[in-house]
This record gives sequence, structure tokens and C-alpha cells, in this order.
Amino acid sequence: GVEGKILSSRFCRRNSKPFLGICLGLQTAVIGFARDELQMEHANSEEFDSNSNNPKVVVSMPEVSTEELGGTMRLGSRPTVITDRASLASKLYDHRQTIYERHRHRYEVKPAIVPELEAKGLMFTGRGDGGQRMEIAEIPSHPYFVCCQFHPEYESRPMAPAPLFLGLVLAAKGRLENRLKQNGGQLGLLSTDAN
Repeated sequence: GVEGKILSSRFCRRNSKPFLGICLGLQTAVIGFARDELQMEHANSEEFDSNSNNPKVVVSMPEVSTEELGGTMRLGSRPTVITDRASLASKLYDHRQTIYERHRHRYEVKPAIVPELEAKGLMFTGRGDGGQRMEIAEIPSHPYFVCCQFHPEYESRPMAPAPLFLGLVLAAKGRLENRLKQNGGQLGLLSTDAN
């Protein structure tokens, strides 16, 4: 369940194992990070913990109803602005400033907690909707700890993998750093003329 996902992200984070968290994977990674690094022992998501006394680091989006579930998700292709050109996300997406990925979710990282998370090393390097939505998170000191709110699997194909998947496989094989060096600091998967 959810606690297992939190433990999985914690294991990868603490043991320098490659980790890619997608949608709920981003949310559980943020919960685990807040519990460990911000000493929020009972940090959780509004989706899984209705106890109002526990800190919520993942909340429902303001425009989404949690009462009426039909047709209330954030769906479809949305822009993500990669805010840090030196980030791993930027390198994986060949330094494109704006990428478009498909979404399917009702919950998001609570914007008010972001400065505290970033101060402890979980950087939100991709943002959407005027900078208020956290779309990509990563830990720069980790070999490959990347999370995204969107679903890269919707656009990934066997001979044209999504950048985050190729990055994960290369990191697991110990080849990501070399690939980035060979391609001038980028993955080299996408055309560079789309900046």
C-alpha cells in the first residue's frame, strides 16, 4: 500500500538506489522526505489521512472536488516549466525549458511546504500553472532520485522511451553520467531545436 511506497522511496533515497516516482510515487516520496528530513513524523496526504491533527504535505487541488469524483481530475497534456537549467530534469529533457506531459490526478504537493522541503534538499525543478504546481522533484546529491506528478508512460514507446524512463535505466546500469557527458550535458533523446 501507500506506506510500502513511502518505505520504498526511503530505501532508495538512503541507499543511493535509482528511483523514479510517478504521480502517487512523487506524493509518497514527498511524504517520506517530510517525515525524515522535516521531522514530521505523521506527515501524510489528505487522500489517505483524514485526521486533521496530522500535517498534510499532499493536498487536493483547489479546483478539484473530493466529494464528487466523476470528471473532477486534472487530465490531459499540460506544460511543465523546468526552472533549473543545471538540474537532472533539464539534462534528461535536453535542456528544453517547457515540456508537455499528460496528467491524471486530484492531489498535489502543498505549495506552502515547498520552501521547507527545498531547504532540506528535495528540489522542485519542474513547475506548472504559474509556478504553483510541483511537477518534477529531484535530489541533486543523489545519483537518480527523480519524481514527477505527470505520467510519462502515456507518451513512452519501446523505440522512443520517455526521458525519465531512459534516465532511470541508464542510472540503474551505471551509464547515465557517461551518456550525459557524451551528449554535451544532456540525454540526447529529443531534438535540440525545440527550446
